[in-house]
Amino acid sequence: MSRNRRLILSPPSEVWRLLSSGHRYGEWVSGTQEVLAADPHWPAVGARLRVRVGVGPLTLDDTCVVRICEPERRLELEAKADPFGAARIAMNLIPWGGNTLFLLEWHPLRGPGTRMHGLPVDYLVSIRNGMMLTKLARIAVRERGSEPADAASATTRP
Repeated sequence: MSRNRRLILSPPSEVWRLLSSGHRYGEWVSGTQEVLAADPHWPAVGARLRVRVGVGPLTLDDTCVVRICEPERRLELEAKADPFGAARIAMNLIPWGGNTLFLLEWHPLRGPGTRMHGLPVDYLVSIRNGMMLTKLARIAVRERGSEPADAASATTRP
């Protein structure tokens, strides 16, 4: 199993907004070349996200299915990439002051990945997932900083 964590300097609601937009996964999920389709009810349980993943000309199509969804708290996906099998991807958002402590777990469920599971594979997945969380954090912080001022905090002039 690979575990990563990252403090994201945005509240869970902002981070969840990114997770709940299936069409934006290509912006932050490392290795994603293209989002092919996202069910309109993403990220409800059972919703599917189809993506093309790979490096250069070596690609394959992957399907992620939502298995658990607790808005602004937890999202668990089953990623299926035949012929390589399937993996569980668990994302937990923990409020940390005004920020988000993001916990990410990955482990193979079935297929060849279960036999290759261990230190070398987990290490590579951990590096990939660390890069992914860095991208997610940058997007969340950038978008938080570009939002218009809250109407309640804006000053009015007579």
